[in-house]
Amino acid sequence: MAARTNSASRSNRVLVISLIVIAALVAVLVGGELYVRHSVKSCMADQFESQLGSKVDVGLSWKPVLLQSLDKNVPYITIDSDDTKFGPAVGMQVNAQINDIRIEDTPESSGTIGSSDAHIHWSTEGILATLQQQAFGSLVSAVKADADAGTLTFSVGPAGLAELTVRPEAGGGTVQVKTVNAEILGFGLPTDLVDGIVQTLTSSLQTYPLGMQPTSLEVTDDAIEITLEGGAYTMPAAGTQQQQEQQQSSCGLLV
Repeated sequence: MAARTNSASRSNRVLVISLIVIAALVAVLVGGELYVRHSVKSCMADQFESQLGSKVDVGLSWKPVLLQSLDKNVPYITIDSDDTKFGPAVGMQVNAQINDIRIEDTPESSGTIGSSDAHIHWSTEGILATLQQQAFGSLVSAVKADADAGTLTFSVGPAGLAELTVRPEAGGGTVQVKTVNAEILGFGLPTDLVDGIVQTLTSSLQTYPLGMQPTSLEVTDDAIEITLEGGAYTMPAAGTQQQQEQQQSSCGLLV
């Protein structure tokens, strides 16, 4: 009877010890995952901030980062920015998702992306700030959006006596800005001024990262809303040995 009691006691101790070891291992893995996930998010945020010219928030997929470090396959990441710069544009809000990221370090590339999509919100305040920073100064004093007409109207000159109305449209993977009306008290505005404003708007809506292209554009009561989509994309390789070393140390386990 005593032997049975001792055997049961030893079994219980072994079970308790095993449970403690398992719990400790789980705690180490969870703690390691949280630490690495935070480090990778911070690193990716730094990298995309350099491309977008603004602070970003990066979200990682459900897949454990420790597992991603083994197979070099990231299901997706999300990127949110409140003050993105594309070309001359300022004040763009961007929400993007990058899918099926495969990390590889070769002379030709640093990896591939399966697809990407994004939504851009460019307010009339951001549009006005962009024009005023591009040598127009106070010459352009206000921007008004008309959702029904799909147009933007700019108040130009002293006291906003002149108005320039344009219609931005997406098609064929680009955005075109068409002049609808440009006059002051019934007389046409100077061609150079009109062309300068239209060119600034057009340049702000042409260049996007990761090969994404605009697929739709909508003018609302106070902004332009743009949808972007991108297909398969090969990320360029680091050019020099120093750049490769910086890349390898930049995002911890993922590269």
